[in-house]
Amino acid sequence: MIHAHHPRGLYPLFFTELWERFSYYGMRALLTLFMVAPVAGGGLGFDIPRAGIIYGTYAMSVYMLSIPGGFLADNVLGARRSVLIGGIIIACGHFTLALSSETTFFLGLVLIALGTGMLKPNISTMVGSLYEPGDVQRDAGFSIFYTGINIGAFAAPLVTGWLAQSDQFKSMLQGWGLDPAHSWHWGFAAAGVGMVIGLIVYVAMGNRIAHVGRPPASDAPRPWGKLAWVLAGSTVLFALVRLSDTNPRFAWIRYGYVGVPVLAIIGLGFRASLDARRIAAVLVFSLASLVFWAVFEQAGSTISLFGDQLTRTEMFGYKFPSAWFQSVNSLFVMILAPLFALFWIKLGARQPSSPVKFIIGLLFLGLSFLLMVPAAKLTVDGKVSPFWIVGLFFLQTLGELCLSPVGLSTMTKLAPQKLLGLVMGIWFLATALGNKLAGVMAAEFTATDGHSLAKFFLMQSLWVGAATLAMVACVPWLKRLMGGVK
Repeated sequence: MIHAHHPRGLYPLFFTELWERFSYYGMRALLTLFMVAPVAGGGLGFDIPRAGIIYGTYAMSVYMLSIPGGFLADNVLGARRSVLIGGIIIACGHFTLALSSETTFFLGLVLIALGTGMLKPNISTMVGSLYEPGDVQRDAGFSIFYTGINIGAFAAPLVTGWLAQSDQFKSMLQGWGLDPAHSWHWGFAAAGVGMVIGLIVYVAMGNRIAHVGRPPASDAPRPWGKLAWVLAGSTVLFALVRLSDTNPRFAWIRYGYVGVPVLAIIGLGFRASLDARRIAAVLVFSLASLVFWAVFEQAGSTISLFGDQLTRTEMFGYKFPSAWFQSVNSLFVMILAPLFALFWIKLGARQPSSPVKFIIGLLFLGLSFLLMVPAAKLTVDGKVSPFWIVGLFFLQTLGELCLSPVGLSTMTKLAPQKLLGLVMGIWFLATALGNKLAGVMAAEFTATDGHSLAKFFLMQSLWVGAATLAMVACVPWLKRLMGGVK
C-alpha cells in the first residue's frame, strides 16, 4: 500500500493513526447506546436528552482540546512526544471506561478527550513534515494516511459492537461464569487494546520518524503567556457552553455559535485589508462546516439510536449488533474516495471552486435527513429496513467527500502566514461547536412517536437547506473575499 517512493516514516504514522481511530470510533459506536441502556442491561440508564448533551460535550471537547494540544506541541513538547503522551492518555481513558461505575465512565471520557487533543492535530503535522515543500507525493501521502483512518473507523464498530451487543459473546461470558451485562465494558476495553497496539507500532518504528516532530530548541523562548491565553479562552468557551446546557435561562448562548461568526464576517468582509477579507472568507467556510458537522455527527447519537431502537438489525437471517451501522460511512469513504479523486483529476481546471464544493456537500447532507422523513413515518408500523440507514450514510458520504478534504486545504490557502495557527484554531472550533450542536439536537430524538420523529428530521433538513441557499447567495461575494484563492 505504501510504495518505496514515500518516506519510511509514513508506515508508523499510518498504523498509529489507524489504531487510534479504531479506539475512537470503537468507543463512539457504543457511547450513546451504553448511556441509554437500562441499568439492568449493564448501561447507565440515562434519558436521551442527558445522553445527547454528554455525547455532544465529549465530541466538542476532543476538537476544542486540539487547539491547546497543537500549541503545546509547537512550542514546548514537539509533535513526536505529544503523540506518544496523547496515545498513553487515550489508552488509560479506554481502560477506565472498561471499569464498571459512573465515576470511571466520566473520568474515562475526560482522559480520552485530553489524549485525543494531544495526538490528533500533531500526527497530521508529522505526516506533512515527512515531505519537502512542493513534493508532488505529499497529497498521495495524505490520501494513504486517510485510508488508515477509515480502515480503523470501519473495523472498530464491527469488533466493539460484537463484544458489547451480540448474544453470542454474552453467552460466552455466561459460560465463563461472568456477568453478561458487563459486555459493554469488554467493548470499551477492546478500544483500549487497539490504542495500545498503535503505541507499540509507534515506539517500535520510532527511528523512522526521529527526524520529524522535534521539540523547539531548549534555548528557544517559550510563549507561556500565549499558552495561558489559549487555555483561558478554551476554558471560558467550555464554561459558557456548559452553562447553556445546565441552565435553561442561558440556552440563548447557543445562538451565539452562529451569531458571533456572522457579525465577525460582516465586520471583516468590508475592510480594505486583503488579510481581513480572507479571514472573513475563513469564517464563512467555518460556519458552513459547523452546520455540516451539527447534522453529520449525529451518526453517533440520533442515527445510532434510530438503528438500535427502530431498525431491523437482521439480514439474510443473521442478527447483527446495531453498532455495526457505524461502519457504513467508512466503508463508503473507502469505496468512493478514489472515485472522487479520479473525478476531480479528470475535470482538472474545470472542477468546481471550493465554495461550490461546500454547497454540493451541504446539499447531499440535507437530502440525507430528508430521506429519513419517510423512514421515521414508517416506524409507526414497526421496525424499518436497515437500507434506510445505508441510504442516509451513502448521501452523507457524498457530502463529506465534497466538503471535508476541501475544507482543510482551503483554510491553509486562505490563511495569512502569520495567522495560520489562528485559522486552524477557527476551523477546529467550528468542528467542535458543530459536534456540540449534534448532541444538543439529538436530545430531541424520540423513538415512541414516528410523526414527531419525521418532523425532527424534516426541520434539520430544512435548516441545512437554508444554509445551502445562504451559501449560494454568498458565492460571488465569497470569491471576492478570497482574493484570487481558488
